[in-house]
Amino acid sequence: MTSALLDPTLERHFKGHRHTVTSVDFSCNNKQIATGSVDSCVMIWNMKPQMRAYRFDGHKEAVTSVQFSPSGHLVASTSRDKTVRLWVPSMKAESTVFRAHTATVRCVNFSSDGQTLVTASDDKTIKLWTVHRQKFLFSLSQHMNWVRCAKFSPDGRLIVSSSDDKTIKLWDRNSRECIHSFTEHAGYANYVDFHPSGTCIAAASTDHSVKVWDIRSHKMLQHYPVHSGAVNGLSFHPAGNFLITASSDSTAKILDLVEGKLLYTLHGHQGPVTCVAFSRTGGYFSSGGSDEQVLVWKSNFDESIESSNGVKSQRKSAASSQTRPASSTAHLHFNSHPPLLNSQTAEGAEQLNRQDSQTTACAHSFSRNGVHSRGAHSYAHRDATIGSPSTQQTQGLQQPAQQDKGLSDASDGRIPPSLANTLEHIIGQLDVLTQTVSILEQRLTLTEDKLKECLENQVEIGLHLQNRDEA
Repeated sequence: MTSALLDPTLERHFKGHRHTVTSVDFSCNNKQIATGSVDSCVMIWNMKPQMRAYRFDGHKEAVTSVQFSPSGHLVASTSRDKTVRLWVPSMKAESTVFRAHTATVRCVNFSSDGQTLVTASDDKTIKLWTVHRQKFLFSLSQHMNWVRCAKFSPDGRLIVSSSDDKTIKLWDRNSRECIHSFTEHAGYANYVDFHPSGTCIAAASTDHSVKVWDIRSHKMLQHYPVHSGAVNGLSFHPAGNFLITASSDSTAKILDLVEGKLLYTLHGHQGPVTCVAFSRTGGYFSSGGSDEQVLVWKSNFDESIESSNGVKSQRKSAASSQTRPASSTAHLHFNSHPPLLNSQTAEGAEQLNRQDSQTTACAHSFSRNGVHSRGAHSYAHRDATIGSPSTQQTQGLQQPAQQDKGLSDASDGRIPPSLANTLEHIIGQLDVLTQTVSILEQRLTLTEDKLKECLENQVEIGLHLQNRDEA
């Protein structure tokens, strides 16, 4: 039996971007939120109402990703202008810029120690850089199409990446080798990230679903076909029990990973929801959309966590009501969904989506409180699984569900041995080429560093001679 949870409540509503919000992230102390937008700007929003927002202009094209460093002293941003910028999140808007790739840079992520950056690009590569010197370290180059996302594991030893080539790859940072590829059959993953435990990854797919994979057994643990549009982003709650998703169907959804079910559907954006993020403590989450809005919600999850051979959750009932700003009391809506199955059919997914649409249509008949925040109409409705539990129901992370047999059959015996050998040979040749390119890139970087030193020395000598002549 699950104890009562207070529903998420809308806290703040920020409007200042002039185009779609593409990325959102919280600072480590929850005092600031960074966002990027197609309007080429990075904005830093302060959670205290009396403090003004900062607009950082520097990128020449759309900003695709932003992230605070673990310490909160820097914000990294990437752009279609092929560069990465490191900003000091203050009124001065100071930044350093380095050309990172030969095409649009889609994603940037700090390692947990804040010393290294990983970037993903349309040039089909993933690259690692030192933060303080912005020095290139090495490339990972086995993807065959645009790389949408790349993230470090919590311990920094692994990297996960997703690409338009319909694969999600796991990389060993030390050996620089791809240690496994997960295949997306129906679409490609827009976004991918590690579970806080480091044992699982979640992928937000264009096929309208979210999948959770075990990186040790390489099996799919959970499959959530809960959206009616492409899933554009996701974020794990720091405790690992919840996952929030952003979709082009204009909703964000909160999934209960322990019980394997859809928990909340959040409405507020007019148009696609493009990005979501939990705060570092999980007390808040934020979403951005094509409507240029940034919404900040209070999670209201009151829970204690224990870890024993997996992830276990024990939620405590909320003992007191929250003090709410007059402009941000939440609409709450309740409806029910059938159990979510690992092998759920497309017909079942469509039924889910139709049912969700019906819930949205009859929202006012279930409302308890109204919410209006500067013109934004935002509300959450709760989704509860009904009916008798199915033996195939999606299980929590502490009890991994069996992989859909159809998927494993499809990957076992349908490729002729001769074709498999040919493909293996081709992949081997590509690995050699990749290593060669990586070595050349490292040599080019060293040459550029030497050239820079020579130019600096030449300038110093020129100034010294000039001063001597004037003397």
